[in-house]
Amino acid sequence: MVSATVGRGAVLAAVALSLLAVPARAAAGGPATPVPAALPAPDTAGLAEVLRSAVARGAPGALARIDDGGRTYRVTQGVADRATRRAISTDDRFRVGSVTKTFSAVVLLQLVDEHRLALDAPVNRYLPGLLPDDRITVRHVLGHRSGLYDYTDDMFASSVSGFEAVRKKVFTYRQLVALSLKKPRTNAPGAAYSYSNTNFVVAGLLIEKLTGQSVRQAYEDRVVGPLKLKDTFYVHPDTAIPGRYARGYLTPDTAGAPLVDATEQTVSWAQSAGAVISSARDLDVFYGALLRGKLMSAARLAEMERFTEVTGTTGYGLGLRRRDLSCGVSVYGHTGAVQGYYTYAFSTKDGGRSLTAVANTSNNGRVLDTLAGALESAFCGKPGTAGG
Repeated sequence: MVSATVGRGAVLAAVALSLLAVPARAAAGGPATPVPAALPAPDTAGLAEVLRSAVARGAPGALARIDDGGRTYRVTQGVADRATRRAISTDDRFRVGSVTKTFSAVVLLQLVDEHRLALDAPVNRYLPGLLPDDRITVRHVLGHRSGLYDYTDDMFASSVSGFEAVRKKVFTYRQLVALSLKKPRTNAPGAAYSYSNTNFVVAGLLIEKLTGQSVRQAYEDRVVGPLKLKDTFYVHPDTAIPGRYARGYLTPDTAGAPLVDATEQTVSWAQSAGAVISSARDLDVFYGALLRGKLMSAARLAEMERFTEVTGTTGYGLGLRRRDLSCGVSVYGHTGAVQGYYTYAFSTKDGGRSLTAVANTSNNGRVLDTLAGALESAFCGKPGTAGG
């Protein structure tokens, strides 16, 4: 299903969308922000094909929402619930996985603006004795350059049994760090990029130490409340998703084995690295506001956007990914993978156009690669490239 709205809700036929000029307006109600002339209208037909391919390759359902100034595009395919066969909706809430990392980075960069944290200070200055190397800085942690081993590599070596072992478990942050420190570090501090959930567990500890609040309260006070995000929650250690949501299904490692409903879980194994619940609308608002400079100073946003090259077309800043698309446009945001859900949430550099695309499965590389094609359709105006 493909739809678009202009203003407060007029529904337009998909064929008419590409014929209308679109003024860009801030998603969170700010002043007008022009979309660069070179940015074509989204290709909703291509986007629909990406979602159809994701479902054909194993996702029960897939959704995408584009917020482009005053216009919203909504595309869906498949079901939110395999038992009831309810169609998936762009209004459904879902677990965002590692998109949570951007929320954590925003809070810490706000604390830098408040002169309560220094990016190049050792983590151990604020959390004495936590880490075995005083050279590991806050910047290293937020940029995945600390060398701290990712404890989830061992935890989920077997997808289903690993998940079931932690589905209802509640960890402390320090227990998760301790799991990481059982293994050698992957590199010297600052020497290389190496993605690790451990880094953003450390970020959660920093948030709680420096604010005197829980991570949940810090998110609510500093991001959720100011942006009026109505569908964004941090419920850890509760296991339920509030309100209307898409159920999430974990793909077993054994080919042909039935999907596992992974919807209810504590996500305690991730916490500040991956436990946020949100919606496509809220993530579009969040990244649009972030990239327009609404959540931190220009100086801190510039720090966030200092990217380490990861591949020829991707980079990682401080809790923020950059993806370079085939049309020459670069987009900024994060990907998320948590049992049952894959998420892509990205925006243009000026925050004028944002996309969130979700499939309600995980541990399926073909679905993940396919969903990446949503970026091409949303920002390049041509059909997304499906994975092989």
